[in-house]
Amino acid sequence: MRKRAHETRLYRTEMNDRILNSGFKPFQRFFALDAGAYDEGAIPVKYKELMGLVGSMVLRCNDCIFYHIDRCVQEGATREELHEAMNIALIIGGSIVIPHLRYAYEMMDELLAEREQRLQQGGSE
Repeated sequence: MRKRAHETRLYRTEMNDRILNSGFKPFQRFFALDAGAYDEGAIPVKYKELMGLVGSMVLRCNDCIFYHIDRCVQEGATREELHEAMNIALIIGGSIVIPHLRYAYEMMDELLAEREQRLQQGGSE
């Protein structure tokens, strides 16, 4: 398996740490607001992450697409659920979303394979 997912997670973590440890309060406040929006509530986390994926695809942000697919997979989303969310993004965004659909599909395959490998090795979701 390629190390793309691992490298993307590592980069995101390192840069978020740098930003959050800069001491600049507005960054910290926004990151806290963002994280809190995806907390468990009346809508389960998995569905919030699927909504985040749709928004990210429509806004055409591959970094965000990766993050939300990664979180969806961590929350137990199935390939079929991801397909349906991606289809909603395609319907809302139109053909301009197709390049990001390609990226999302590639990342979905990689992340689901990673999860399957982890489960086969006795790990948990």
